[in-house]
Amino acid sequence: MKIINPTYIYLDNTFQENLAVAFNAEIQAIDTLENLQTQYPEASVEDQAENSVLYPGFINTHVHLEFSKNRTTLEYGSFMPWLDSVIKNREDLVSECDNEVMMEACKQMLNSGVTTFGAISSFGTELEVCTKTPQKVLFFNELIGSQAATADMLYGDFLERLNESKNCVDDGIIPAIAIHSPYSVHPIVTQRAIALAKQEELPLSAHFLESQAEREWLTKETGGFLNFFQNFFSTSKAVTTVEEFMHSLNQVPAHLTHAVQATTEELNFLNEKGHSIAHCPRSNRLLGCGRLAIETLIENNMPFTTATDGLSSNNTLSILDELRAALMLHHSVPIEELASVLIKSITSTPAEIFSLNSGIIEIGKDADFAFLTLPDKPSSLESIALHTILHTNKVDKVYISGNIVS
Repeated sequence: MKIINPTYIYLDNTFQENLAVAFNAEIQAIDTLENLQTQYPEASVEDQAENSVLYPGFINTHVHLEFSKNRTTLEYGSFMPWLDSVIKNREDLVSECDNEVMMEACKQMLNSGVTTFGAISSFGTELEVCTKTPQKVLFFNELIGSQAATADMLYGDFLERLNESKNCVDDGIIPAIAIHSPYSVHPIVTQRAIALAKQEELPLSAHFLESQAEREWLTKETGGFLNFFQNFFSTSKAVTTVEEFMHSLNQVPAHLTHAVQATTEELNFLNEKGHSIAHCPRSNRLLGCGRLAIETLIENNMPFTTATDGLSSNNTLSILDELRAALMLHHSVPIEELASVLIKSITSTPAEIFSLNSGIIEIGKDADFAFLTLPDKPSSLESIALHTILHTNKVDKVYISGNIVS
């Protein structure tokens, strides 16, 4: 048994003082240090520095490890030129992205306090690394392919990858399903995947309305994707529409990444059906996709997470860097309120979305913690979330299932 005694503890989405936590692999008790020492006299006490803060481990719901080698190769500023550069350089980037490169990406997340992340996997090449990294991994086996002629083959390959991930549950893998996007997956395959997710109660995610080009293609069959599909697939017809795709998701809640170009009405519909959003502000900025109006999500109590996306559209995988970007981007939300919502978006919200036994400091939850120290005494308890985001580049310690891993 261990006892950790921070200056401040993030409890029930607020900050409290004079409390400590007793834990082994799971949290056993939350009380004053004196009471815990009486209850667990043999426990080792980890006294912490002044102005220390104990958070539940952070959760990064959406990352692509397969492009972790990218630094200056891909083109930014607009979605279609970026996509063209991905296709042009994909083979080289993926071949250069070996296990060492991907493990370094996992460490970068770990250093920012991430104890669980969602890995979007197109080919399964990340699975070995994800079994070896200390973090728990929602392993989203991704489906991609819009042509009916290859649907059975693609789905068969997907099932093989999904089964491989199911064999790694003891290594911290949580098998999951990802539909690449409405425009890139044939509806037949989409329906099969959704039915499987429902039948086996597997987490489901999808990219959704990331760019204006995607919206133009799905609603009008015009824009940048028209040339793209004509050049690569000899078609000028989209395989689905926005409305059809949204209604296809009615069977099971999905975590939809980006949704920058979704209308208020579409977001409201998705919210009513139990779906949630992954917000990737730096990726959206670099690809010229626009700004997700999270003030609308907040107003309508639609759950959203903050995530880094991959290094194909970001310069770091630090969740703290991502929160800073979001804090500066969304100017219409009062800053302390926004900071509080952003912390929630990497702790209790994703844990609730994916039914994880983490994300909050509560008896019976996994002892996954991100421990950090503020540079000075905060002006108020209410300001701790804001100062955490502003001043923390790297956490001091990371605990996963009760063990220090960083």
